[in-house]
Amino acid sequence: MKLNRSKWLRKKTLSGLVLGLFSLGLIASGSAWAKDAKMLQLGVPTWPGVTVQSEVAAQLLNVMGFKTKQTNASPAFILNSISSGRLDIYLGGWMPTEAGLINPLADKGDVKIMTTNISNALMGIAVPKYAWEAGVKTIDDLHKYPEKFGKTIYGIEPGSGFNMAIKDAIKNNEHDLGDWQMTPSSTSAMLVQVDRALKKDKWIAFLGWEPHWMNIKYDIKYLKPVGEPKIAGTSSDVLTVANPDTVENYPQVGKFLTQFQISKDTMSTWILKYGYDQIEPKEVATTWITANLDKVAKWLDGVKTLDGDSAIDAVRARYSS
Repeated sequence: MKLNRSKWLRKKTLSGLVLGLFSLGLIASGSAWAKDAKMLQLGVPTWPGVTVQSEVAAQLLNVMGFKTKQTNASPAFILNSISSGRLDIYLGGWMPTEAGLINPLADKGDVKIMTTNISNALMGIAVPKYAWEAGVKTIDDLHKYPEKFGKTIYGIEPGSGFNMAIKDAIKNNEHDLGDWQMTPSSTSAMLVQVDRALKKDKWIAFLGWEPHWMNIKYDIKYLKPVGEPKIAGTSSDVLTVANPDTVENYPQVGKFLTQFQISKDTMSTWILKYGYDQIEPKEVATTWITANLDKVAKWLDGVKTLDGDSAIDAVRARYSS
């Protein structure tokens, strides 16, 4: 089912705020599920790609015999909750922007990095093509046009690694951005700002990344990275992070998570369907799994259900009927 686009974006923005305010309560109340050995909880930031990716994983885990619960929260909160055992799985570990969040926990053994589920993704500061053509081609060019950009860089969810990197750059006056500000927001709310700016040919600097539908629908350019540490135009890998006890207690879950790797094209397709065409994640995931059982078979190669049966056979039976 499709919704009016402007209403949908406003709805997503409001829902993101509500989820942010209640995420603590959701996880606290959901912690009782941990007593059920067959319940797996996925931490999901409100990013379109990870939202669908988590739904795909949840549906496959359901067929394997597990109950699943998805909780929306910031990356920092998700990772801390995984380390404390309140959550089990996180599929959105963007590196290197979240290295400061993930690596200390992994080094202590509080979380376990299962795999790189997307390779060579791109995350950085983006601007409209017309701003790039006017001379804003590197991050060092931003400060030359303070009025055009309103001395503002639009970020994503509070607590994300990218937001923290920008805040540090501003605090240290890197790239002469000392009097600028970084405005955190939900992904959907940020894209509302981008959409409005582009329609009025205004300049805007914001977090962009691929895979994402913004690269298909918007004419944008990524600023060239300058200096160290690089906070723009960085090539990224996306990690799957899990609670060590979960994958130890359920090795078949660990095997699946290790093999659950997708291409940027696949992710872009999911994001386009959900983030732009406004099709609900459950429908996107179900339709995609049904049409791509050969790819799913690679993720479930050698994986068994809780009953000891072939996981891919169970999935075929479920999605072919």
